[in-house]
Amino acid sequence: MGKINPNLSLEFRGPVVIAALTDEKILDEDQLQGLEGSFLPLIEQTPQIQLIIDFSNVKFLTSSVLGLLIRISKRVSEADGTLRLCSIGPKILDVFRITRLDKIFEIMSDVDDAMVGLKK
Repeated sequence: MGKINPNLSLEFRGPVVIAALTDEKILDEDQLQGLEGSFLPLIEQTPQIQLIIDFSNVKFLTSSVLGLLIRISKRVSEADGTLRLCSIGPKILDVFRITRLDKIFEIMSDVDDAMVGLKK
C-alpha cells in the first residue's frame, strides 16, 4: 500500500483505488486539509477513477468531513468516475442516515462488497 499522507493509505487494484482513512478520529482542520490535498489531485490525475474510501479505522469525524466527501463525490462525478464508501461504523452510519447522505453515496459493508461490479 502506498501512503500519500499519514492520514491516508492507498491500495491500487487494477483501475480501482482503495483509500483507507487511517485515523480513528478526524477532527481537526489540518487532517481535513491533508485529506483534501491528497484526494483532489488523485481524482484529477486518474481519468474515470473508481474510488473506494474505507472507513474501517474511523470512529469519530466532524461535519466538515461530510462536506469534504460531497466535494470528492462531485469531482469523481465530473471525472466520469465511481465513488463508494465502505466499512462505516454504526454511529457514523447513523450520521449519514440523519443527514440523508446515505441516499447520495453508495455505502457498502466492506471493501470486497464495494469492489463488486467495478472494472478490474
